[in-house]
Amino acid sequence: MEVFKSIANTSSSFFVICILLLFANAASEKTHYHDFVIQATPVKRLCKTSNAITVNGQYPGPTLEVNNGDTLVVNVVNKARYNVTIHWHGVRQMRTAWADGPEFITQCPIRPGKSYTYRFTIQGQEGTLWWHAHSSWLRATVYGALIIHPKEGGNYPFPRPKRETPILLGEWWNTNPIDVVRRATRTGAAPNVSDAYTINGQPGDFYKCSRQDTTIVHMDSGETNLLRVINAGLNQQLFFTVANHKLTVVGADANYVKPFTTSVLMLGPGQTTDVLIKADQTPSRYYMAARAYASAQGAPFDNTTTTAILEYKTSSCSSNCTTTNPIFPSLPAYNDTTTATAFTTKFRSPRKVEVPTEIDENLIITVGLGLENCPTGAPSSNCQGPNGTRFAASMNNVSFVLPSNFSLLQAHHQGIPGVFSTDFPAVPSVKFNYTGNVSRSLWQPIRGTKLYKLKYGARVQVVLQGTGIFTAENHPIHLHGYDFYIIAEGFGNFNPKTDTSKFNLVDPPLRNTASLPVNGWTVIRFVADNPGVWIMHCHLDVHITWGLAMAFLVENGVSELESLEAPPVDFPVC
Repeated sequence: MEVFKSIANTSSSFFVICILLLFANAASEKTHYHDFVIQATPVKRLCKTSNAITVNGQYPGPTLEVNNGDTLVVNVVNKARYNVTIHWHGVRQMRTAWADGPEFITQCPIRPGKSYTYRFTIQGQEGTLWWHAHSSWLRATVYGALIIHPKEGGNYPFPRPKRETPILLGEWWNTNPIDVVRRATRTGAAPNVSDAYTINGQPGDFYKCSRQDTTIVHMDSGETNLLRVINAGLNQQLFFTVANHKLTVVGADANYVKPFTTSVLMLGPGQTTDVLIKADQTPSRYYMAARAYASAQGAPFDNTTTTAILEYKTSSCSSNCTTTNPIFPSLPAYNDTTTATAFTTKFRSPRKVEVPTEIDENLIITVGLGLENCPTGAPSSNCQGPNGTRFAASMNNVSFVLPSNFSLLQAHHQGIPGVFSTDFPAVPSVKFNYTGNVSRSLWQPIRGTKLYKLKYGARVQVVLQGTGIFTAENHPIHLHGYDFYIIAEGFGNFNPKTDTSKFNLVDPPLRNTASLPVNGWTVIRFVADNPGVWIMHCHLDVHITWGLAMAFLVENGVSELESLEAPPVDFPVC
């Protein structure tokens, strides 16, 4: 009998402890409320004042800081003259696809004068993400950092740094970015490239009328800083480095990685990289610098260099350093694919991970540009692409067309017919030498709003295959609503007989945006455990404008916890 009492007491104590832990976790998880007012704001850059679209009058927009497990409630009020949505880049949005944000994918846009409240919880993510407009080219100026700290009482898997600094890399146009993309859409030509790159909204010392506002990052000798680097640029992969300093990479896309040391980063638009930097050099001023990684041969690009200044805050430096010219770093050549590849292939998860090995859905998706023939009867002014064509882009030769009367998620949830089809091809309809000299007969894609349907829980492998149509280049491919394992990448055409030997099924990195190598391939895997409609697209906005996208329709599972939540009451209508 005493034995049974002892067991009963032990069970009771264990139950009480579980309840207390549950309440403790619930108490530590907070709800953060924010108001985002989208508005035109006078912003002066490169000697010229423009009315830029901003959040709360800030460029870049406000940094949001939360802990893993917290909930965000962000009321967005649109006081600008354009439609707008906000995307929370990299947030898993488990069962809350209504809050994901891409225009006409998961929601209709927030019209001028209207508002919408985004509500979602951060679940199991730590590190650096960001938020940005996902409507036309508004994200040129509507963006900011989203920093996710460990749960209260938790620690980083590395020594806690003395300070943390978001580093947002961006692009600036002297003209209205919306006018730039509208002109390109009207003419069929490539849009004008940016006039400057920026670090935390400032171009830096090597642009006119900019030196007085260059971003300065202070550090004390001997201390360690966590730089949260985000490529918020619209259309350009960027190299980033700090003169005379090594960078220890510890995270990417809000996932920890096995630490490695490098002197240069390469980030595609959408990607984030967390690095530790130690102030272990002679106290002085050192340039942080970023410039283009331009892999598309012959394509125009912004070849300028943006800078910020790392300044040591020591007594020996404070009086002398402000008049000292900062030390300039060595940067890779614009087309240095070798350096870009060496960087992207270093990423590993910190430990062995559970990669799906049994595959239910095996897709091969070609990714590349195209040219559309000038429509019959169209004036030549509408066909200013090469040889009187219009630029296009596609996945598996389907150039993605956004709906205009309903969002895809709304059409799926309400069973509205005629908005989309579910016949996106799982493999290219025509096999060809993807990275070779492609026949001109394959350059023109078909237009459509085609989705690919996945059952809940499906184990998915996608081979992303770059093409040489018109020109080959590196594409940052972003999948909404999911992280995925990058199990291999390479150059040329993917060979399923030999390239599978390169698969890393032990510790591949977990990302939300993959760099598809120029004239190459990348293989990703994920489990379809988040119901909804999720767009996968190139994060070069010029390419998504041309149709370089597709979307997965992930069906509900069996239980309520495997099903999409009901739409919010204030959901925007088209």
